[in-house]
Amino acid sequence: MKTVGLLMVAVLGLAACGGGDRMKRNYGGAVISRAPTVSFASGPISRACLSSGRSAANARLCGCIQGVANRDLSSSDQRTAVKFFSDPHHAQEVRQSDNPGNEAFWKRYKAFAARAEQTCQGL
Repeated sequence: MKTVGLLMVAVLGLAACGGGDRMKRNYGGAVISRAPTVSFASGPISRACLSSGRSAANARLCGCIQGVANRDLSSSDQRTAVKFFSDPHHAQEVRQSDNPGNEAFWKRYKAFAARAEQTCQGL
């Protein structure tokens, strides 16, 4: 149950994050802001995100998360992650598994979630 809560917090955190000043640069006294370079993609994670029923889910956010997944996760990893949307208990089973493959996947998934949160905040 704890993992389910963590997963939900991670997904909701992606949607609820506010902005910051990480996109501002100081050049000789002038502060220049630049828009984030975010790619929006369609794919299995985007579709699962949109159909999850979460109020914060929207095409921009889910497309951004998919774009990060395309960079960070293999297609096999994405198929595994998609299952978490419809069966949160599966995430707990994978996280708690002693299987070396599941442990390696969970490390990749956590890194992906952190990058998606950083990249897609405010969408």
